[in-house]
Amino acid sequence: MNVSLRFLGAAKSVTGSKYLLEIDHQRILVDGGLFQGRKELRLRNWQKLPVDPETIDQIIVTHAHIDHIGYLPRLVRDGFHGLIHCTHATKDLMKIMLKDAAKLQEEEALFALKQGYSKHSKPEPLFTEVDADHVMTLVRSCGMEKAVALSPTVSVRFFNSGHILGSAIVEVTLTGQTQEKKIVFSGDLGRYDDPIMYEPHALRQADVLVVESTYGDRNNPMGDVEGNLANIVNEAYDRQGAILIPAFAVGRTQTLIFYLIKLMNARQIPLLPIYIDSPMAINVTDLYERHSSHHKIKVTPEGNELMSLFDSRNIHFCNTKRESQALNSMRKPAIIISASGMATGGRILHHLYHRLGREEDTVLFAGYQGEGTRGRDILEGEPTVRIFGEEVAVRCQVRQINGLSAHGDQEDLLRWLHNFSENPKRVFITHGEEKAAEAFRTVMEEELGWHATVPDYLETAVLFEGV
Repeated sequence: MNVSLRFLGAAKSVTGSKYLLEIDHQRILVDGGLFQGRKELRLRNWQKLPVDPETIDQIIVTHAHIDHIGYLPRLVRDGFHGLIHCTHATKDLMKIMLKDAAKLQEEEALFALKQGYSKHSKPEPLFTEVDADHVMTLVRSCGMEKAVALSPTVSVRFFNSGHILGSAIVEVTLTGQTQEKKIVFSGDLGRYDDPIMYEPHALRQADVLVVESTYGDRNNPMGDVEGNLANIVNEAYDRQGAILIPAFAVGRTQTLIFYLIKLMNARQIPLLPIYIDSPMAINVTDLYERHSSHHKIKVTPEGNELMSLFDSRNIHFCNTKRESQALNSMRKPAIIISASGMATGGRILHHLYHRLGREEDTVLFAGYQGEGTRGRDILEGEPTVRIFGEEVAVRCQVRQINGLSAHGDQEDLLRWLHNFSENPKRVFITHGEEKAAEAFRTVMEEELGWHATVPDYLETAVLFEGV
């Protein structure tokens, strides 16, 4: 058995996760993520994939964030017709996420056409809702830690990674004529002291390890999250301004609700209306109640319904475009949470367009802002940012709160690696900007004595020969 691994994404970047395993004549793709952030990265989404999608046999998905699943509809459109494997919760999330992503693709193409700011005479979406629906017909889900045979020689198991609902560490087992080998993909690893998610599962053995490094170059202590959040909310309330929080609909939004409701119940901040302006977040929140075994939030049945803190009376979900637009003219203290988390698309753009120029309002960043994103530009003090083809002045208050990340920091990553009882023979560091990945490689070698590689985009590594 000859095995190689090709890095089709998330190599020296935190986006576009795609790893192609070639096992003799089998081709298995781990994740099918969309590139986000810098224009040079986003353009890769439109370039022909270096591998014909029709020749890929199966796909394994670690979790349902768009940088791990967002390219699946395009793969299907371009000829992929195999099975897609993931956990039960990831399947449920994937349906929501891909439908939303496809809708955004179609809406943005139409908006660009109407406004005339695209260089293309007829802007087309990367994929459509029909493509997203087709993806779901190919998905096969399973429970955590259950072995699933992909072929007579290849099986896969999913272990909780603690990142978001249903997120998993992937263990691929190869059974050769004389040997058995394990290839482990960390996926995105969560934190050990997260208030909502359980800690990442400890694995003991891997022949080859592919590990993420989003925060590989630094520690991101949770610190006094509640105190810092309370100060920002109270400061905004004193100015009688609204707080706008760009946040991912999966994970970050639910964590923010958890802290805000806790602070309001403790009377550390005023009882303010919280507007969740994301239809996707509403559906995702329902999944948190349905998949309650994946997290620590208390869910209790009441009649035919499941109830949790997400059902608090001052939380308002904006289902319609009209409800969303009504928030733009609101001039009172309130909290608006809207996607996307890095301000790269979605309803958050309309809110930023209307609120960036208001000195009394606050834009609060509660998560990592990738290089080249609109969120990074605002956070780093750019006087204007481009929205809908127009330069919009930034006059509002800009704040950031740390400790809410669903990604483990350097300390968390090292803690997870310490679980391995023996050194993996090959270690690849991915899903981190080059600086973070290289820093993590150095720390890994100093603390663990492991030799690790930071692969380049499209690099191929031969893992085994004659197994």
